[in-house]
Amino acid sequence: MVLSSKLKKATFALPESLLNRLRTLVETERVTSVNAVVREAVEKYVTDFERESFRKTMAEAAKDPEFMWDLGDTDRAFQHADAETAKRMPQW
Repeated sequence: MVLSSKLKKATFALPESLLNRLRTLVETERVTSVNAVVREAVEKYVTDFERESFRKTMAEAAKDPEFMWDLGDTDRAFQHADAETAKRMPQW
């Protein structure tokens, strides 16, 4: 969650029944606040949207032979450095 960002007030309309359900969650101390839930939900939505957009872009790029050649070329150029780094990483 992006809590380090400056908060800016905004007004949104929600169905009354949904707002009531959110307030019940706050009253039963299952969540900290309606604002926190909305902020987290919007953050997750935007992140998921961006991730899916990136996935589609990468899937499209994978169809481009020139992109794939360049990717392989970069992989080959760094294979020795990657192997050295892998040796230094602790085993799981």
